[in-house]
Amino acid sequence: MYGLWKPRVLGAWRMPATGPVVLAVNHSHMIDGPMLMGTAPRPVHFLIKKEAFVGPLDPFLRRIGQLKVDRTVADRAAITGALGVLERGGVLGIFPEGTRGKGDFASLRAGLAYFAVRSQAPIVPVAVLGSKDRPGRLIPALPPLRSRVDVVFGDPFPAAEDADGPAKRTRAALDAATLRIQERLSGHLAEARRITGR
Repeated sequence: MYGLWKPRVLGAWRMPATGPVVLAVNHSHMIDGPMLMGTAPRPVHFLIKKEAFVGPLDPFLRRIGQLKVDRTVADRAAITGALGVLERGGVLGIFPEGTRGKGDFASLRAGLAYFAVRSQAPIVPVAVLGSKDRPGRLIPALPPLRSRVDVVFGDPFPAAEDADGPAKRTRAALDAATLRIQERLSGHLAEARRITGR
């Protein structure tokens, strides 16, 4: 990432240095995940759609610890793998919108709340900005080479309202947690846009 573009990483010190963490990342361009993998202060294990695991990418993604997920079903193997990352004190990366879009956290799926509530890991919001500002000259599907991409980390926060109490995993509790998380993520994105001028 540093060789092809000019990432500017802000607030990486906010990520806890040890213990389980869930990174909630906005997703507007296909390089958002790789950009975070290349710039985060700790190794990140993403849930990545199974369609990406093709050809030489398959063994590469597995080797660097990425998790294959079938988005058409409740993929138990992916869920178990993601919880395993957190149980081992690792960093799980999630695009809470579920797929690439505007990257504005406007519509969140319940998966982020489930993993954070179940593991009681703090959520760290991350805004990747600038990846889709303009197409590259050589490869229009990618940002221009050597252009700046901002990666902005926010303050960690608990998914559950009462972080010290028992984690409730009912549908109502997860829906309420998702709404709280969405507010925090939207607030972080607005602040990241303010400080980066994007």
